[in-house]
Amino acid sequence: MALQIIFDKKSKKLYVDDPSTMDILRGSHFGNAERGRLALRPEEALYIMDVRKGSCTDTYGNTATFNTIASTFNTKKFMARYFTYKDWRDKGLVVRYIGDAQMHGARAQQTKRYSASAAKPKILRMSAAFFPADLIAVVDDPEKGRSIYEQLWLGQYGTYKMQDHGSFNKLDIYETMFLIERKRLSITNSTKARILRAATERRRDFWKLYNVYSDWRSKGYVIKTGFKFGTHFRLYFPGARPVKGNNWVHSMHVIHVFPRDAKLLISEWARVIRVAHSVRKTFILAIPGRSRRKSLDADFVLYHRKGGNTETPSDSAPRFEMLSLSEEEYIGGAELSAIINRVKENGKELIIAIADRETAVTYYKVRRIELQGSTYEYYEIDWMQP
Repeated sequence: MALQIIFDKKSKKLYVDDPSTMDILRGSHFGNAERGRLALRPEEALYIMDVRKGSCTDTYGNTATFNTIASTFNTKKFMARYFTYKDWRDKGLVVRYIGDAQMHGARAQQTKRYSASAAKPKILRMSAAFFPADLIAVVDDPEKGRSIYEQLWLGQYGTYKMQDHGSFNKLDIYETMFLIERKRLSITNSTKARILRAATERRRDFWKLYNVYSDWRSKGYVIKTGFKFGTHFRLYFPGARPVKGNNWVHSMHVIHVFPRDAKLLISEWARVIRVAHSVRKTFILAIPGRSRRKSLDADFVLYHRKGGNTETPSDSAPRFEMLSLSEEEYIGGAELSAIINRVKENGKELIIAIADRETAVTYYKVRRIELQGSTYEYYEIDWMQP
């Protein structure tokens, strides 16, 4: 039988009052009971019309099409919301509006803890010349240059992956500033103020990137350029050292800095996560600065699978909340931080669902990182296949 939906144009309400349709839809966890009928949200009604071949009429018996309904409720990112709703449903999983979900008690959000190193390595005092056009400082004392490279993996002694091919150490701008601030490095041909001016003229967000660099470095982590992977940094855990010969140490993590006042195109953001995933690296998103409260929420709550069984609102607490976005949309660092923190407060994990121009949906799961002693926000973001 055809599933029958009624659209009340005046009140902009969608509902079902046919008993047979109500029984079928309730069994699939659509709608909410309301005064003897089943009230539907717009995405639910559109899915029933689109996939379940349901029909919709207004209160006068006139046919209401997909576009009639979609145009009525057309707000910001409405189609992205529908495509992501549809895709989750198409996988045989239940998706509900946040206010409609039966919570059964919130689940604690998983947090990944990263420890700081207890060791406080001694750094030799040294001097270098700074080259502003390249944002590079060169330590031409072979003994000291080799020592900080081999013991602390600061700079690049010799040649990349061939440390015995050359005699000097080259420090990038973040390493240079880190050593200057700790009074371990003096610059023979410039001043700290001029070096900072060169850095901030080249990158207006230099301080935000440097603060993330310094946050991890000061806790014993090795942090190097992530240029090859399309990110700001690659990360090695405390104790990592460059090695001689062909047994190069490979990083397992990359870090991308997303300042709160920045806006990023979703397709670009997704691309760097994809690159990290393709080379088997964990993608870490860094959001430096103070958290600011914003009244932003995710779009849906999601039920997944557990022990081979599909979770439903009648027997499980929802595990995730979903933020629906389109490929061509921009999102700000402050907005993303606010949504992640709101989901955390609700005791769930965030899934970011991105609908591309062909309406295919890609999912990313966000998990909070607690870096010991840090006040910044860090998140592991993993590609997810529901």
